[in-house]
Amino acid sequence: MMTPGLVRAAVGLLVVLLGVAHGDAQKPRRRPAVPKAAAPAATRPAAPPATDRTVPFRPGETLTYDIAWSSYLTAGVATLAVKDKRPSGASSAYYIVAEGRPTGILSKLYTLYYKADTLLDSRVLLPQRGSIYSQEGNRQRTRITVFDHAAQRAEYEVKTTTDVKSSVVLGRYSQDALSALYALRAVPLKENSRLTMPVCDGGKMFRVQFAIGRTEPVRVGTASIQAFRVTPTIADARGAIVGRPMTLWISADDRQLPLKLQANLAMGSINLILRDATR
Repeated sequence: MMTPGLVRAAVGLLVVLLGVAHGDAQKPRRRPAVPKAAAPAATRPAAPPATDRTVPFRPGETLTYDIAWSSYLTAGVATLAVKDKRPSGASSAYYIVAEGRPTGILSKLYTLYYKADTLLDSRVLLPQRGSIYSQEGNRQRTRITVFDHAAQRAEYEVKTTTDVKSSVVLGRYSQDALSALYALRAVPLKENSRLTMPVCDGGKMFRVQFAIGRTEPVRVGTASIQAFRVTPTIADARGAIVGRPMTLWISADDRQLPLKLQANLAMGSINLILRDATR
């Protein structure tokens, strides 16, 4: 039977799809503030373009996934949804939400809910603000990251029974864990290529390298869909590899849909498989 711990890991893998999260027990440490002048002007991002980037998703798109341990039991459901596109700051942003929870008898035995959201700037495809809310039994926690790409820094806050805040020095073109998936979808993928993204998650910086393999058929329901086999490798600020080995399959068509995610565990594997895609 799939335990609450395995469901927690599965839901967390989709909500924090890149697997960058480094454990619920870890608390952020206060860091000294970094002056805005610390970012050289030459490295600051250029002025944003006046028009939106072309992307394969749009408001109203909802992707629904079944969560299973190995291939035996479906014990959870997760969704990725582009809720809307709204004015935000001097630009506009896609409001994207990921949610996950257990289903069936497990949902009656254990309270578990994860929600992540991000405001993804429609012109530069960088996050403006991201948050992750988790509820496990009686424990609730919200993590919020507010990005200032011009100053190359972010403000990170953890809300539980108390509030803890810290500052993060960003890499250029940094994503959060959820926005990174949609930024990846907006890149034309090519076989046997590599793509690297800096990702800010949990008040820390990571570097994620995506190895794009050859296309192969992936079974989704009754259909067989050609998809790129994508292998993410996550490194922390010291260059050490972190996270569980995982594989992501992205459809080799105009929509570049995440079709399947598989992560290896000590006992079996967790699989998230696309059940339905609406737009």
